[in-house]
Amino acid sequence: MTSVAVLLDAMELTKKFTFNPKKGIDNPVMVTADETERVWNPTPRVCVLRREEKETFGFHLRVERDRQGHVIRLLDSPGPAARSGLKDGDRLLEVNEVFVENLEHTEVARWIQVSGSQICFLVLDEKAYEQVVSEGRDLREMAKAARGEGWRPPRLCHIRKDAHGMGFNILPVEGEKGKFAVSPVKRGAAERAGVRKGDHLIWIDGAMASELTHSAISKMVKKCSSHMTVLVIDSDTEKSYARRKMPILPAMADAEKMPYRPQRLHLVMGPDGYGFLLRQEKGGAGRTVHMVREVDKGSPAELGGVKEGEMLLEVNGESTDPLSHEDVVSNIRQSGQQVTLTTMTPQGYDFYTKLGLSPLLFCVDVPSAIPEVKKEIPVTPKPAVPPVEPQEEVQINPNVRRCILERGSAGFGFHLGCVQQKPGTFISQVAAGGPGQSSGLFQGDVVVEVNGQNVEKESLEDVIMHVKRGGETLSLLVVDQKGYDWLKQNGKPVTLNKLETISEVEESVSSSAEPARVKTGDSDGQTLSI
Repeated sequence: MTSVAVLLDAMELTKKFTFNPKKGIDNPVMVTADETERVWNPTPRVCVLRREEKETFGFHLRVERDRQGHVIRLLDSPGPAARSGLKDGDRLLEVNEVFVENLEHTEVARWIQVSGSQICFLVLDEKAYEQVVSEGRDLREMAKAARGEGWRPPRLCHIRKDAHGMGFNILPVEGEKGKFAVSPVKRGAAERAGVRKGDHLIWIDGAMASELTHSAISKMVKKCSSHMTVLVIDSDTEKSYARRKMPILPAMADAEKMPYRPQRLHLVMGPDGYGFLLRQEKGGAGRTVHMVREVDKGSPAELGGVKEGEMLLEVNGESTDPLSHEDVVSNIRQSGQQVTLTTMTPQGYDFYTKLGLSPLLFCVDVPSAIPEVKKEIPVTPKPAVPPVEPQEEVQINPNVRRCILERGSAGFGFHLGCVQQKPGTFISQVAAGGPGQSSGLFQGDVVVEVNGQNVEKESLEDVIMHVKRGGETLSLLVVDQKGYDWLKQNGKPVTLNKLETISEVEESVSSSAEPARVKTGDSDGQTLSI
């Protein structure tokens, strides 16, 4: 082919694939390349929430019917959540770099509650989440990729002073204000506690290193009498946090070498109960604590790891801190034949309190120590027996009540909850001494009506809106869980008619609001055998 022919062919190609603003590009190769460049690649985003004392984070975390994931809803504006960049419909993937997509809703809510005044979320917007799920992509891997290669969590290291001191030196990082490098002495106290060469100091005995001078840090180390706790991170991983504009928090840390860890224990009730005594006693700083006493030998409590003299921090994942003795006992009783308790020594609790951390961030899950009893099933044929007439079902008297509440200074004094992937709303917590308790509400009650409107099939979000629209007075029709289940199984309506008169309901409310009768202990507390 001559050079002229080649030139003519090239000109023809140029004419054929010329861009026309009105018609667009008619070159199929160019179209494919352009579409490839525009392929949508959803990326999770980081939201850092900071709240002031007595301020909430300003959002609701929901599990909704026909939607997957933990859903962000009802953002307060202005509020910490809105300021952080959270949006309605966002799906929560990580809380403080803990992947939560596969966790129960209550566990995620608990993790948020114990994280303190600052918390980091990794979220996907609603459209991106639905697209990723429909494509079957791995959300955990997506969250991991957001951190980058070589990421390692920060470490909480508890250093016990020995004959040679704390065993580390702290030096300012040249050219970087507020940053300090830690240099541990080989085989010294700091190295044994997990501090590594090249680590950067983030936090020391509850104080952020970036807010301290080198002189102040040196004085803290010199004044230390026996032990010190530091948060450190390797310099490469620190860059990952800087790139993502994230703070490095103790709640994100590996705490394997911390001296105290709360234990989450799983107990199965025996024929004589769980086998321990629970007392409400006065602790340090004027606070009241729930103490375990008199653990019976060979009891489910002893076999499950419950120890005399430990504090009870949680019942089934719910903190006992704001609850009265009667409320804690009621929560245990309502658990039925099994209960999960979180316990810790008072020394451990004081240790974390001085550091400004919640000990519940560092729980260790202890498997049940009670072996399953396998019963031998006889293989000999059983003699034929005549058919037995079915027994009449046991009658249950549902405790249906209409509770009238007047809003107090701290609200109505109760919290609502819902069961994942199921309709209906229940009372998840009742504040001691609040309007909810005074009106006769109990934890576990199913909410049937709000201000005369049936809400049995409505979502938690909608029920909350009904409560807010009611103003300063609230009317709730509620029924105990067992009674509700019985009514539904027998096709009966949940009403006051044919069950109780209004006067009987009011009478039962006033009497049920009295505190539970328990065996009296010393003047500083009450006791109850559980």
